Amino acid sequence: MKTETKKSRILVVDDDKIVLRAATEILQRVGYSVLAIDDAVEALAAMKEPSIEVACLDIKMPNLSGMDLLRAFKKDRPDVEVIMMTAFATVETAVEAVKAGAYDYLTKPFENIDVLSLAVGRAVEKKSLRDRTRVLEEALVARASFEELVGQSAQMRAVFDLVETVAFSGATVLIQGESGTGKELVARAIHFRSPRKDKPFVAVNCSALTETLLESELFGHVRGSFTGATSNKKGLFEAADGGTIFLDEIGDVTPAMQVRLLRVLQEGEVKRVGSNEATRVDVRVIAASNVDLARAKAQGRFREDLFYRLNVITIELPPLRDRPEDIPLLAQHFLARFRQKTGKDITGISARATEALTCARWAGNVRELENAIERAVVLCAGPVIELQDLPGEVRSQQQRGGSEVEVLSLAHLPYAQAKKLAMRAFERRYLSALLEKSGNNVSEAARAAGVDRSNFRRLLKQYEVGGRTTKQGDEDETDRLGP
Repeated sequence: MKTETKKSRILVVDDDKIVLRAATEILQRVGYSVLAIDDAVEALAAMKEPSIEVACLDIKMPNLSGMDLLRAFKKDRPDVEVIMMTAFATVETAVEAVKAGAYDYLTKPFENIDVLSLAVGRAVEKKSLRDRTRVLEEALVARASFEELVGQSAQMRAVFDLVETVAFSGATVLIQGESGTGKELVARAIHFRSPRKDKPFVAVNCSALTETLLESELFGHVRGSFTGATSNKKGLFEAADGGTIFLDEIGDVTPAMQVRLLRVLQEGEVKRVGSNEATRVDVRVIAASNVDLARAKAQGRFREDLFYRLNVITIELPPLRDRPEDIPLLAQHFLARFRQKTGKDITGISARATEALTCARWAGNVRELENAIERAVVLCAGPVIELQDLPGEVRSQQQRGGSEVEVLSLAHLPYAQAKKLAMRAFERRYLSALLEKSGNNVSEAARAAGVDRSNFRRLLKQYEVGGRTTKQGDEDETDRLGP
């Protein structure tokens, strides 16, 4: 079975050379790269090696204690997880170690050879999750100037570049994209980078109003022009004078309204409903549509002259399913927002949950993903969002078998990414099937797989298969996984 190609680097420090050799063999056998040192002072220099992910430190050592070394790690290498080991365990030293930042505390001699490798595996996993979260947060900071627009895919980088390019012109912009892709966010990003940024940005959803109401909203009206018009009212074009007006879902407006909008674009003036007096306006128009306006024009549903007036510069927003590499970044962005809103201390999203998010098709695009993360934050009971916290339609992708349906569900992804996700799904199902066949007995399942038991446990942990290990006495019972 294929495992991770990158070996995690583990530092082990113990002045007892027998223990040091045994710990090294245990960790190397399950695939870790080990740096073994029998002197704490020498370990101070070794801790600067950037590849070290986890350190296992003996507490009682001459010249420099393990506790002193732990504090040095937490000061100079806070990214490294530290596991303390001692043959003189007391509650006081355990509490002191945890307060100083230790990830775990083990008593020597170990109960069995798996105790150390399992503890290191958990520490590596925690560091990996924290590192992934940090990388995503750094990417978000790099894009902070684009307000709520988030993405690092080639498609979104092209959108960012185009926004920067067109912002300083006064040209009309047409934004095309499915519902939920962030068209208004792009319009706002253009406005707030333009010379008009200190002037109004006015947004109106053209599909949300009837023709009569939309006309009154956009152009205003004079008193007595229709029932209920008890006073003169300025329209949104006048309200946006000097700034930008964003006409969302412009493809839904009626032919009569299209004529009036064309006049504004051609003449730069508006007439209030019920008035013959024209008012000059200096407004930049940004329009958006979730329907293909070129096709609507060809079908006679959208005026050709208005289309060409709007289509000076077009920005195409890709659907979320076409940029799956942006999903973890967006998920982290929404997690940070809802974590602050709810006050919950959630540190990240598990690997299995991230896979499920990446595989989902997201018919509602970014808006649907945002709702899914908000739901997960509310339901999450632990420090990490897990698969069970996600909506059922997202979970089903990870839980269904290896049928043709599953292959089709990955067809929207690039080949390399789809292959990677499919392989992980196969390996997870394979491990689950072995456990089920063996009655959740790890030793028996490992023998059937032809894999060393300790390595098999690491695979179970890596692919989040099975539950916690119960401890009941003999080897078979100790190896039986419980819920």
